[in-house]
Amino acid sequence: MKISFHGADREVTGSCHLIECAGKRILIDCGLFQGSRELDQDNGEPFGFDAAAIDVLLLTHAHLDHCGRVPLLAKRGFRGEIIATAATRELARLVMLDSARLQEEEALRRRRSTKPWQGDKPADGSLPLYGVVDAMNVQDRFGRVAEYGKPIDVAPGIRATYVDAGHILGSASVILDLSENGVTRRVTMSGDIGNAGRPLMRDHTPPPVSDVVVMETTYGDRNHKSYADSVEEFYKAIDETFSRGGNVIIPTFALERAQELIYAIHQAIGTSRIAPAVQVFLDSPMAISATQVFREHPECLSDQAVKLFQSGDDPLKLPGLHLTVETADSIKLNTIRGGAIIMAGSGMATGGRIRHHLRHNIGRREAGLIFVGFAGAGTLARQIIDGAHSVRIMGEELPVRAHVYTINGFSAHAGQAELIQWQKPSQAKRTVLVHGDEAVMATFGKLLTNTEVIMPKLGDELVL
Repeated sequence: MKISFHGADREVTGSCHLIECAGKRILIDCGLFQGSRELDQDNGEPFGFDAAAIDVLLLTHAHLDHCGRVPLLAKRGFRGEIIATAATRELARLVMLDSARLQEEEALRRRRSTKPWQGDKPADGSLPLYGVVDAMNVQDRFGRVAEYGKPIDVAPGIRATYVDAGHILGSASVILDLSENGVTRRVTMSGDIGNAGRPLMRDHTPPPVSDVVVMETTYGDRNHKSYADSVEEFYKAIDETFSRGGNVIIPTFALERAQELIYAIHQAIGTSRIAPAVQVFLDSPMAISATQVFREHPECLSDQAVKLFQSGDDPLKLPGLHLTVETADSIKLNTIRGGAIIMAGSGMATGGRIRHHLRHNIGRREAGLIFVGFAGAGTLARQIIDGAHSVRIMGEELPVRAHVYTINGFSAHAGQAELIQWQKPSQAKRTVLVHGDEAVMATFGKLLTNTEVIMPKLGDELVL
């Protein structure tokens, strides 16, 4: 029995881990590298294993950095079964199709702006990693649906139990009970661990006693502000921006973050903290579709959210909410000079419609840019958050004059103290740190006690 590491190793994105047991190869996630590496050659390089040899893929959740290379896996020969929760299955379909569309568009742009062929080979970036057809075809690989707390016999000698990770809709930690030649091991794969106490999601389920825990450390070096304080900071940023006569521009992750912000505005309208007539534009087809998926999966939601839906008080509806699907309608938003809240993807501002809205608002002193999620190194969002005086957007160097607000309490990831508390019940002899910057992992690892801390590099193996 062994586990090997093929993504999110001493970095935050690209989660991909391979377990080999009883002659079977079980892959846990297969995500895109994002940030400064997004759409670069790294995503197209060999996985470090034979895609055709993978028997089963277990998805922890539907974020792009956990499922974004799945169509590429199938394109390179994977013909096994994909197991996920029902909500993850639906959301992953949206995410992979959106990713394929964006990659096709980016590849077309590069072909138009650069020499597309070098000899008899396409130049780097002139072809997408995969296209919409590839993303559609991989849907046929989804098989059994995982339910929280119900074991699945993945293969002889391999049993998986999904438990709620409290991260996004349908997210899970996966507990693997492995058996080979009379030797048994329990390995818990954390996936991404949720930030407890948020209004839409249930809190994460702690792991059982395990031999090995593989856990994320995205925020292993710091804690978040409380949710209540963050919501108040969010309202204050809106008030200040509107008092200056500007628009509120929010780079928004389509899964969970967009819905949580709508929920916060819904609550503010209910308490007269924000005027009911406020105009809110959700300018993200994927976020619009994901919002409907939320309504269809109460088994993943907090008791508080379920009660609101059951009472007929839909917390994801607003009097002034506009769902912007068509590109032409998105373009029209750039004529609005003030008094609007515009949420658009992507959350790290690496692509999507948010770049157009930033282009039209970032140079305006009255505008407010609100960042409410993780921004990887090298991303446009990180440059703005770090105080860049000017940034390059769509080929144009633009001054940053808008007011910038960074609110970290909306994070869907657990902070340092929660991560420590999550790990403790496992009593793991070995704790493997993944999905975090190397310096963050080192800081976090020193706080763990009674366990061997391992920080694998890309391609490393660990005998179980």
